[in-house]
Amino acid sequence: MTEAVADAAARGYVETRRAGRRVFYAIVVLLCVWVLLPIYLLLVNALSAPAEVTAFPQRFWPSFDLGSISFFVNFQGVLRALWNSVQVAALTMILSIGLGAPAGYALSRFDFRGKEAFRFLVVMTRAFPLPLLALPLAVMFIRVGLDDTIVGLALVHTTLALPFAVLITFSLFSGIPVELEEAAWTLGCTRVSAFRKVVLPLALPGIAASAVFAFVISWNEVFAAAVLTIENRTLTAFLLQSLNVSPLPLKFAGGAALVVPALLFIFAVRKYLFAMWGIANR
Repeated sequence: MTEAVADAAARGYVETRRAGRRVFYAIVVLLCVWVLLPIYLLLVNALSAPAEVTAFPQRFWPSFDLGSISFFVNFQGVLRALWNSVQVAALTMILSIGLGAPAGYALSRFDFRGKEAFRFLVVMTRAFPLPLLALPLAVMFIRVGLDDTIVGLALVHTTLALPFAVLITFSLFSGIPVELEEAAWTLGCTRVSAFRKVVLPLALPGIAASAVFAFVISWNEVFAAAVLTIENRTLTAFLLQSLNVSPLPLKFAGGAALVVPALLFIFAVRKYLFAMWGIANR
């Protein structure tokens, strides 16, 4: 009797685990479809002829016709807006890493008065919605001459990306034992050379992750770009401006131009992201 009950309990446990595994796989598949299907349909329409984009029924496979892409590239103002987006995203990435990494290192290695308050204020910078700050920022930028400039918009995007850069690098530096630096000091290294030779190679994944977040935030941001620029609009602001009057091929090709570079950038630094995940779990 006892063996029968034990066997029944064991079979019930196995069936429960199988059912849980099926539910898990089903959720993973649904999430993948939810994320990847819109991107796939966007690319299908971007890689199809303009006539096929507006045809019915819609194609599920791309015809690999570059008519929509060619129409998008030759549309007046697109290339300039695309170059503006690249400049703003690159400058945002440099400023976010240049300011966020030292702040993350200081938070992880030094104890000073107001440290917890500083960490709280870093997080609180994202508590205020950007539309609430848009008008004061526009007035201030006009007064100092930064309105409708690449540098001014990059400063705003850096403000949005900087909390992520600080918190990511803080977590990474906290996961690197301080004993490694102390050992380098005993071997004749200064604090700067110990950081450069010991800490920086280990921190490179976190810096790459910070760069990814800063790049994607700047590349996809539209509100500040639409409010603070007129002549030097980024691609997102340019597409938003012409969204109501532009044809479908331009919309799909513009959407692909926004999505594909961010995906390629993340794919290029994926090994650093995986390395950071490994460091965080040690």
